[in-house]
Amino acid sequence: MFNYDEMAKLYSKRGATVPKPEMIKTPEQIEGIREAGRINTLVLDEVAKHIKAGMTTNEINDIVHKKTIELGGIPAPLNYEGFPKSVCTSINDQVCHGIPDDTILKDGDIINVDCTTIVNGYYGDASRMFLIGNVDEAGKFLVKTTKEALDLCLEKIKPYDRLRDIGYYIEKYCKERGFSVVHEVGGHGVGVDFHEDPFVFHYGKKGTGMVLFPGMIFTIEPMVNEGTRNIFLDASNDWTIYTDDGGRSAQWEYTLLMTEEGLEILSK
Repeated sequence: MFNYDEMAKLYSKRGATVPKPEMIKTPEQIEGIREAGRINTLVLDEVAKHIKAGMTTNEINDIVHKKTIELGGIPAPLNYEGFPKSVCTSINDQVCHGIPDDTILKDGDIINVDCTTIVNGYYGDASRMFLIGNVDEAGKFLVKTTKEALDLCLEKIKPYDRLRDIGYYIEKYCKERGFSVVHEVGGHGVGVDFHEDPFVFHYGKKGTGMVLFPGMIFTIEPMVNEGTRNIFLDASNDWTIYTDDGGRSAQWEYTLLMTEEGLEILSK
């Protein structure tokens, strides 16, 4: 049975960085976050039923907003630090934080839909890639590789591993397949707030970083580019991030609970 004080003392003596007590969620918090994650997944399922060529990203926003409210949740992105919509929609060379508008999805596009839901004060957070119509083989491979890199973490990462192990596995897997991983944006603790500690790097040296204790809840959300990993922020809205070279980018995200056996998906 996990004992925070004992394990924190043990790993601190070894010179390791250990999570602060508030990073370890209580059973009550875990159940609340699990329910928020369940509803968040249902919202993304609703998007999956309807997304298609010819619709606008504003229409995706409407689906997310309506379904979230219908299920008793609140769309977390809406008005978060000034973000004007209920979901992020990032197409092709948009890495993340795309703002829904009148842009029409075209045959061959790839799009990330990033959804975060608040339920009774708890947060669930996940994103999915969608292939619109006839996507070329290179685009399909990018999207597939990104998801495989995320799923690899479920297989590899166990309690008491190190935080930077996550990034080590992701970047190694993606680089071997000819892709680059964005360094500047990462995953994060989540559950009782939208963004909590720790920051989850998608690159790094194995065996370094904070020790991962049971009870931690965080996202892993690799952003993987066709070309260079370099990015830039759209100065016109201070939100949307693009690839520097115009190549496409893909992202998948889960909310994950570290248990005594390994990672459990709370939202996907």
